[in-house]
Amino acid sequence: MKKYGIQFSFFILISLTILSCNDNNKLTEVVEVPLPSKDEKIIIGSPDEVKANPGAFLLEKLPYAYNALAPNIRSLTLETHYSKHYLTYTNNLNKAIANTDYVNMTIEQILGKLDLNDAKLRNNAGGYYNHSLYWKCMIPKPESEQATDTLASAMNKEFGSYANFKSLFKNEASKQFGSGWVWLVVDKAGKLQITTTENQDNPLMKNALIPGTPILALDLWEHAYYLDYQNRKNSYVDAFFNVINWEKINENYKTALTKVGRV
Repeated sequence: MKKYGIQFSFFILISLTILSCNDNNKLTEVVEVPLPSKDEKIIIGSPDEVKANPGAFLLEKLPYAYNALAPNIRSLTLETHYSKHYLTYTNNLNKAIANTDYVNMTIEQILGKLDLNDAKLRNNAGGYYNHSLYWKCMIPKPESEQATDTLASAMNKEFGSYANFKSLFKNEASKQFGSGWVWLVVDKAGKLQITTTENQDNPLMKNALIPGTPILALDLWEHAYYLDYQNRKNSYVDAFFNVINWEKINENYKTALTKVGRV
């Protein structure tokens, strides 16, 4: 497999966290990633090398190399995010649903039915779904810098313009305190709405303030941006808009409309 070497001339130690569960159903934070000292090199592998343990759900294949989104999201951030955080959510989800009725359900069905008091299932099912969508929302070289086609028309109708949507989305991201996500969803009436959720919750769950089908997801957990931007979360949000795959988001929008009978 192709390897990517990253040379660092400084030393930082940062703890990156993922929400997982031990046998006592207590949530723990388990990933600590030391950056290299001077003259030390980190070797970045390929996402194709990452395999989940056997189970009902597989890892969504990352549709680009770890270095493909740089400089907006650099390879070390993406490799850590995908091969450690996302992998752990996937493995823990499969363990949580083993020998239950959830094994034969889609992830969307699980999210809609799960008991919110079941922290183990709630956090790992959410973490799996949220990240699976997040990867597909990005592309190395977007064909368009803004929404296109049917989605563009809907944004003009619901938000006044794409520029207004972008401003509102960024504002919601900046207001989100702590770990969470910001979403563009299609609600039950077929309208576009922007909403946020905490931790690994999402708009498919029973507790959603604005229920709907997510079509665009932005991860606001520190592990998604801290290695690149430290406490400058807004810079990460700006960078995300440089790599949004608007053609894919437009497809997501059309699919979501069919679910609510608007097509």
